[in-house]
Amino acid sequence: MEAITYVIDFVLHIDKHLFELAAQYGLWVYAILFLIVFCETGLVVTPFLPGDSLLFASGVVAGAGLLGYPEVMAVLLAAGISGDAVNYSIGRHVGPAIFKKDTRFIKKEHLLKAHHFYERHGGKAIVLARFIPIVRTFAPFVAGIALMHPATFLLFNISGCILWVGGLVSAGYFLGNTSFARENFGLIVYAIIIISVAPVAIEVLRSWWKGRQGNRA
Repeated sequence: MEAITYVIDFVLHIDKHLFELAAQYGLWVYAILFLIVFCETGLVVTPFLPGDSLLFASGVVAGAGLLGYPEVMAVLLAAGISGDAVNYSIGRHVGPAIFKKDTRFIKKEHLLKAHHFYERHGGKAIVLARFIPIVRTFAPFVAGIALMHPATFLLFNISGCILWVGGLVSAGYFLGNTSFARENFGLIVYAIIIISVAPVAIEVLRSWWKGRQGNRA
């Protein structure tokens, strides 16, 4: 319970934490940033770690001169790309074993459908998933299970990560240290979280509404 409380506090007050870490640990902050983003994108069991807000806050800290902008970009790009690659590799390693037979929780038929989906829409799915919390963590794993071609995954893994990291870190770097942003940083972080979660919420509501309409019919 204490760990969950700390994570929530870290996300909601990420600007204060990062400034404190940068002042206290210096270059070690790059390792901390790498570890958080790598785990958030690379391990299916840690989708709760901060992603979008962390990238934005990292740009803000770099804009304040406590971290280097090129270094932050390089570290977070490396973390995001390698995290997705590891996640995909785990899914791909598990996939063939699951494909051999139905299991209690996963049907072979469903995996085949997922495979065909990723063959047709995989690139777009991987890129868009970068901007959606939770989905970002599971997308590469499912792509691996669905046996998406490694070269295809690598291409869109890198493309999506460049857009994700480049966009949010740059936004923090160039906009985060304006007077408006400094005075309303908490609201900006909330807005980033809400905007990130909105697509998932909309899709859930849409599915619920379709199900309700279907039951009425």
